Amino acid sequence: MFTQQSLSADGYNSKDYDLFTVAGRTCIEEGNSAQVLSIVLDEKNQLFQVLLKKEDRNRSQCLAIFNHLLQTCRPKELLIGLLEQLEQDDHTITIAESFRLLLSPLQTVLTSLGSRKASSLGMTLSSVLDQVAKLPVPNTKEQEEDDVFMLCRCCTDLKSFVRPFVEEARQNTLNSKVTSDLKAAGDQHTNEEELRTELLKFCMRTLSYPLLEAQLKDVDTLPVSPLREFAAEILSIFSAIGESLPKLVFQPIMKRKRVPGFLEEDVRYPKESLACLSHLVFVNHQAADTFPCVFSPVFILRANMEHVCFLLSRTEESRIHKGLELYEKSLVRVEDGCLPADLLEVGTFLEVPQNLLKVMTLCQDHDLRSRGLKVFQMSIDKYDTEAKYSLFQYMLNTVHHSGIEGYIIKNIKNQIDFALQPGNGNAWFKGVHLLPLVREVLSLPDGPETDLLLYLDRIMESLNLLRYLVIRDKVTENQTGIWTELSKIEDTFIKPLRVGVNMSRAHYKMELHNTQEAKKSGAKDESLLSVTVGNEKLPNLNSASRAEAVHMALHVFDMMESVLVRIEELTEGKENL
Repeated sequence: MFTQQSLSADGYNSKDYDLFTVAGRTCIEEGNSAQVLSIVLDEKNQLFQVLLKKEDRNRSQCLAIFNHLLQTCRPKELLIGLLEQLEQDDHTITIAESFRLLLSPLQTVLTSLGSRKASSLGMTLSSVLDQVAKLPVPNTKEQEEDDVFMLCRCCTDLKSFVRPFVEEARQNTLNSKVTSDLKAAGDQHTNEEELRTELLKFCMRTLSYPLLEAQLKDVDTLPVSPLREFAAEILSIFSAIGESLPKLVFQPIMKRKRVPGFLEEDVRYPKESLACLSHLVFVNHQAADTFPCVFSPVFILRANMEHVCFLLSRTEESRIHKGLELYEKSLVRVEDGCLPADLLEVGTFLEVPQNLLKVMTLCQDHDLRSRGLKVFQMSIDKYDTEAKYSLFQYMLNTVHHSGIEGYIIKNIKNQIDFALQPGNGNAWFKGVHLLPLVREVLSLPDGPETDLLLYLDRIMESLNLLRYLVIRDKVTENQTGIWTELSKIEDTFIKPLRVGVNMSRAHYKMELHNTQEAKKSGAKDESLLSVTVGNEKLPNLNSASRAEAVHMALHVFDMMESVLVRIEELTEGKENL
């Protein structure tokens, strides 16, 4: 038996090696190889650290000991020891260095386990990916080239590590197809299925991290990209284990035959991983050649809506960015005006616009907000007139953001304008169908007491729509029905708005007067004006800022009144015809 004694790397010499070799050989011959392994991997002895140093004079001797143990120790004991070493938090050793030393021995040990390796492989892959998750993902071309934290290096090593197990699974899949009419041995089939399951879990987890975090560069931008190659390898593993990429991507709308295994369906195919997979296929064009050309653009859009909905519902900017990219790519091949209204009965077709609105109004990144607006308009353009009508109606009833409401009203105006042009008539943006939508638009949320500044965008677009209608639609034609509805609009919108404008102007004029009087008298700013926007109280304003804010508010009220006056002039003139 060994007497365990700590030995530093600096104090390790040839005599120590000879002594260790004799004692170790004796211990192994007596069946105590596990004790030898525990001493080698004991961090106090620093033999493992010696193995990591290419220039260390004792490295070849330590490596010989280590390789001998790989041949003589029990695989299970060796596996546990190696994984414990991999999982140690040692700031003097990088994760990439641990991978370089340990992945090959781990591969050797797992291979020696034969057909019953699946659970051990799963445990190993889980530990390895736990280490990968500690490394930041490079975002830019330069970061991927420099690979400071060596995540790219780790991904490359990981590809080599799993390859023999993937090839084994591939061969099992081929053999199962050849012998599909024969009843396979129960234990063998179970072992093969376990191996497939562990590799599937590995692929799904790598899709979640690091691939969902990575912004893959195209070949023109980065000719050699370890992350792009890693993604391609992961996608190839799916086919090796008998998983169809189209079925995975289109899972939300395809009835999958339940696959026997050790995982429930939602766990076996995580939404986050499937969303990343779809992004790799349709945005990064990974494995695009495996997708048949028979799938229509509308079918692809329907399948991707669940992935888009999931990505846009997240708060991480990387997820939102990929959700916008996937939605845009899914929409671009769909013809304008072809999506029918019944698609809005599919939950995701209403959830995605709601998530987009959150991106446009709450996201901190200006580029993401701008892109969200662009994709939102693109999605509107793809619907037919009935679907646009239903979508606008739904949005006006559910959205509580003046800027978005104003944007929807502007779209309604554009659709009415298109419908009134010769040859473009439709039943949804003229006549009886249009009036309920117009009534919804031409209304004040709180009557005369509506906060006109808070609802500025909505109110101005509503006034612009009404002015457009009375100019564009002749009273003798009344294609939109606006002239028969005008008296109601007068009572429910124009009069309450005029009262609201007068009340608000009077209030702010008094505030301006008080501000000016206080300035003349030289009094201190005891009473500061508090401004509330969107139910959030902004910091109190000083005298100069208060006066400027009041003048801006008065200008807004003048602008509203000028449009109201113009509408009254237009309607009075036509009513007298």
